[in-house]
Amino acid sequence: MTTELEGVVRLPARDETTVLADISAILRTVLEEYGLDDADITLETSFHDDLELESIDLVTLSARLREFYGERVNFAAFIADRGLEEIIALTVGDLVGHVVDSPAVAEVS
Repeated sequence: MTTELEGVVRLPARDETTVLADISAILRTVLEEYGLDDADITLETSFHDDLELESIDLVTLSARLREFYGERVNFAAFIADRGLEEIIALTVGDLVGHVVDSPAVAEVS
């Protein structure tokens, strides 16, 4: 069920388990190019150390997240205020938390 609030539609919250499964599937498509699509992906999995994603891979991930979630989950904005060390230390759990906490926002016409 959706609710309207001040010109915004909020969709039902998604739980951590569902979001982890969604993000894992998205990551597998990104990792498929490297033959790593069977990697074990958990909340503690690091994008840099465990999955060895490069910056170009994060751009691809961002595009796939936008395709899946729409504009409500903006990965670029999520990492924009982070320093290099923080970006390197990002885990799948950090992204899952961001998605879970992101209100599903769409302008009401």
